[in-house]
Amino acid sequence: MPKRILIGKIINTKNKNTIVIEVERKFRHPVLKKVLKRSKKYHAHYDSGDFQVGDQIKIIESKPISKLKKWRVLES
Repeated sequence: MPKRILIGKIINTKNKNTIVIEVERKFRHPVLKKVLKRSKKYHAHYDSGDFQVGDQIKIIESKPISKLKKWRVLES
């Protein structure tokens, strides 16, 4: 099974070796036929790199690193 790759915006960089990314998705409502936006936050692990709030970044699924971190930074 391939690992998922998501693209999102960094919203928090205060934790050591952890960044919080908000991923937004759009979908069409089955009854209303209206395009809706939903967002979800992911905690991702990184070893090195200089990240700023608001940057676009790619994350990839990985084995669990901690209670909340199940993603790693792929590239910025």
